[in-house]
Amino acid sequence: MTALPIRGPVRIIGIDPGLRRTGWGVIEADGNRLIYVACGSVEPPNDLPLASRLLAIHEGLASVLSDHQPMEAAVEQTFVNKDGVATLKLGQARGVAMLAPAMFGISVAEYAPNQVKKTVVGAGHAEKAQIAMMLKILLPKADPPSADAADALAIAITHAHHRQSTALRLKVASL
Repeated sequence: MTALPIRGPVRIIGIDPGLRRTGWGVIEADGNRLIYVACGSVEPPNDLPLASRLLAIHEGLASVLSDHQPMEAAVEQTFVNKDGVATLKLGQARGVAMLAPAMFGISVAEYAPNQVKKTVVGAGHAEKAQIAMMLKILLPKADPPSADAADALAIAITHAHHRQSTALRLKVASL
């Protein structure tokens, strides 16, 4: 009888894209156990032109990726709001948030905001305070400095819970 290979923890980065503040959170998933690694945000100066802000987001995320060496990444999908210009700009920040891990050879999964809330809190329309409370339970050592960093940790947790089905979906799509 052959023993099954022992699988180690998987390091995951969650990214909450934004032009003013892009949150990031790194966790390790070891089976059902979640371990907090680090979190923070990339905050380009508001007075920079759009292209320079996008570059600052990319450089900041590249630094985080280099420092923490995640194996997988997850990014929140953009929700469309009434302000089309703001939605397009957010989409550009999201593109940078997806590009940075891809440039490191890291696969990137995407999750809708309601799916993140439902996974972490149990309700798809949860408030930020409810997410923060659940983060204290799921990752007791985490102390996110901003709501964006907390959201990024929630995105990473969502990926930890859904990564098997996401990988299967990607595999089927490539056939």
